[in-house]
Amino acid sequence: MNKQILVVDDEVSILRALDRFLTDQGFKVTVCDNYHSALQILSEGFLDLALVDLRLGQESGIDLIAQIQKISPQTGSIIMTGFGSIESAVDAVKAGAFHYVTKPFEFADLLNLVKKAMEHKQANQENRILKKQLQAKYGFENIVGVSEGLKAVFDLVERVADTDSTVLILGESGTGKELIARAIHYNSNRSQRPIVPVNCAAIPENLLESELFGHVKGAFTGAVTTRMGRFEMADGGTLFLDEIGDMSPKLQVKLLRVLQERRFEAVGSNRSVEVDVRIITATNKNLELGVREGWFREDLYYRLNVIPVQLPPLRERKNDIPLLVNHFAKKYSEEHQSEMPQFLPECQEFFMNYSWPGNVRELENLVERLVILHAGQKIEANSLPVGLGTGGGKITTTVQIPEEGISFKTVVSDFENELILKALEKTDWNKNKAASLLKLNRTTLVEKIKKRQLEKTILN
Repeated sequence: MNKQILVVDDEVSILRALDRFLTDQGFKVTVCDNYHSALQILSEGFLDLALVDLRLGQESGIDLIAQIQKISPQTGSIIMTGFGSIESAVDAVKAGAFHYVTKPFEFADLLNLVKKAMEHKQANQENRILKKQLQAKYGFENIVGVSEGLKAVFDLVERVADTDSTVLILGESGTGKELIARAIHYNSNRSQRPIVPVNCAAIPENLLESELFGHVKGAFTGAVTTRMGRFEMADGGTLFLDEIGDMSPKLQVKLLRVLQERRFEAVGSNRSVEVDVRIITATNKNLELGVREGWFREDLYYRLNVIPVQLPPLRERKNDIPLLVNHFAKKYSEEHQSEMPQFLPECQEFFMNYSWPGNVRELENLVERLVILHAGQKIEANSLPVGLGTGGGKITTTVQIPEEGISFKTVVSDFENELILKALEKTDWNKNKAASLLKLNRTTLVEKIKKRQLEKTILN
């Protein structure tokens, strides 16, 4: 659909020229020569962009742009004037104009500016939609669970979300610490600004300082340009420092100073940068133990631990497991456009009895795998991956890893050999029945037996 542009100018010759030029460029153009007619047109329907003359008889084009922001805030605007000045340009931008162009102008230059204004408007619309989607996605009501432990977490984070207090989220890996951090941000008064995550364990120590605080060109070998750090990116919003327990003592000192003074210097710079950032941190480590053992600063710990949020592991919130299974099954069935599988009671029983060392993340990954491999099917316990459950019980392995290490491929291969041999023994060496037990095609099983030279074992 053609983009719709309103041109407002009290010079008829300008109106005619712009009408003809912009129409030739594929835009749908409406023109008028006064302030009040422009307001009437704006009230009658949506426009993508308004080109407005600075002086419209007794009225000001800047006043018209201010009204556009009230009547149709999604409409972009550009001020045109033959009376160019810095003051009027600043006033126009403050009123909401995308840009300012001085008459006389080249049509090619104006067209370029119009296209940039359209792109800017589109980006703003997409950002607004994305923020609404994120706010909906990370609303507390979308965090799945009814257990008492999770309810206590909800109650706490709802109370602290709209404050600027520093939050320390504690919990095992896979319990959803980043999900809670984002829920806090998107339910706070900072939700219109970004949340910037940093995984302190994933970035080498010599790069983490630059990642957090930025650097100036030439600060170190490889610093070929000046780069903004995550603190500055998060100005006005939230900085989420995940795995804070892995931060080096040197950076702990610098982080403490930023928390105290709300300012920092980029690497290689003497200029202080002041920021307004809320800090949320998370760790699966025991920071109190770290303070006692000396690898985590006590003063920083108390700065971060203003509002501690302890996330329970999945094994302590068993009531949430059926809800999570259904939630993830629905999510990934929709994502992969497949029919939801049906989890039979014996499979659900296994889910409830398993300890879930990887917590919610492990459960989610497993359900996604089952949705992909068993779409629309009934899932029994023996449909679960080896190592989780089969038939009436669980298959477990006890592998000791020596100091010198171990061959992963050899262990996996040996375990697969053992499974095949046990299935053959259980079926009196009937390959059809063994393949059925292992949920394999007969040809696949025969190929594995041949490839692994298990026929010799059978004959012996």
